[in-house]
Amino acid sequence: MSEPRSRLRVGVGAGMADDRIGPALQLLQQCELDYLVCECLAERTIARETLSRRHDGARGYNPMLDERMRGFLPLCRQKGVRLVSNMGAANPVGAAQAALDIGRDLGWNELRCAAVVGDDVIDRVRAHPELQLMDRKLPLEEILPRLASANAYLGADVVRDALATGAHVVMTGRVADPSLFLGVALHHHGWSYDDLPRLAAGTIMGHLLECSAQLTGGYFADPGKKDVPRLAELSYPYADLYGDGELFVAKPDGSGGRLDRMTCTEQALYEIHDPGAYITPDCVLSLEGLNFEALTPDRVAVKGIGAGPRTDSYKVVVGYFDGWIGTGEVAYAGVNALARAQLAAETVQERFRLDGGVATEIQVDLIGVSSLHGKFPASMAGKPYEVRLRVAARCPDKKSANLLGDHVRQLNMQGPYGAGGPVNLGAKEVIAVDAVLIPRGWVDPQIITVGA
Repeated sequence: MSEPRSRLRVGVGAGMADDRIGPALQLLQQCELDYLVCECLAERTIARETLSRRHDGARGYNPMLDERMRGFLPLCRQKGVRLVSNMGAANPVGAAQAALDIGRDLGWNELRCAAVVGDDVIDRVRAHPELQLMDRKLPLEEILPRLASANAYLGADVVRDALATGAHVVMTGRVADPSLFLGVALHHHGWSYDDLPRLAAGTIMGHLLECSAQLTGGYFADPGKKDVPRLAELSYPYADLYGDGELFVAKPDGSGGRLDRMTCTEQALYEIHDPGAYITPDCVLSLEGLNFEALTPDRVAVKGIGAGPRTDSYKVVVGYFDGWIGTGEVAYAGVNALARAQLAAETVQERFRLDGGVATEIQVDLIGVSSLHGKFPASMAGKPYEVRLRVAARCPDKKSANLLGDHVRQLNMQGPYGAGGPVNLGAKEVIAVDAVLIPRGWVDPQIITVGA
């Protein structure tokens, strides 16, 4: 009699920094998970949290960490589920310590946490102004005085190593989204980097799951065209990944949302530049043979994935200060509303100039008319009964950004008539992002345990 295959079950706890908590609790309660993975970092998020930590050295991690840990840890303890997340952002050690403190406060005295550090490579990058920015096609030197952060996309091996410490909770900084999930598989199944078919299976698992409800119909929904039942009760997905690389994605039986070939195909193509060579820190994934087979309304088999060896470099996301944006909004309604909104926009821009405001770019949006696609159709001219005007300016200084918003707010008295709800949305400092490639040898990830 053959031994049963080893199965790994991984659930999604979050797919963005401020994702909903309820669907993750549903997975923990109903689905017999082995691991819960929370993917919470976008490109700008870690730069934002770097600034947060500069203001307060104890912060710099995801603001929802406390709420998530208080919701998840009791169930993780009860069900034997281990948790992995990049909620550590710019302060993984602080996040791991916070998780430990919360767990102890909840009575989990044996809780052990680990932090992955080493993704912050700003000092190394500063020393190499010749590095080329991937998007702007310029040397890093062009933005070096304004550099705010530089974080390498670490791979699954660091997650594997952190789990090997026996930690119940692992907090990382910038780890590539699918690598969080693959790291769990490397640890659980004991896979090596020489086993490309299994690396491919673990990586596509991570790519499908990383955005939580996008796989189960959230971003897919389009009424009358791509209907999703019980969207308000949307569930998060989980995956069953076997030791031989066989992979299934699923959602709780009978739960809200939709999981089928269409939702899986859309998510598989999400953020993929080259389906034949999707570069991750762990492998170069090929989706060219990928196919999905719906087994039930809640379960899909994933097949046909392949991969090549990982590259010899790390991608580094760099955040840099890029001026300020000032924004104001005001509404107009009734006869001639559109014409009054257009006159208001022209007037605001001229007053801004006369008062010495400086802007490299000014954007005028007539929300509901031209805010998404630019110039509105001629057939709509003068037709809308109501319109909300938004004027935004990219400015080199905070004073100019505030001035722009003030002029919009002052339309309440300064004309044209009928301005409703004018607001100055304030000056917001802009953190732009780009990327560079660096040799792997420049990065030295380490694992720090707390509560051992």
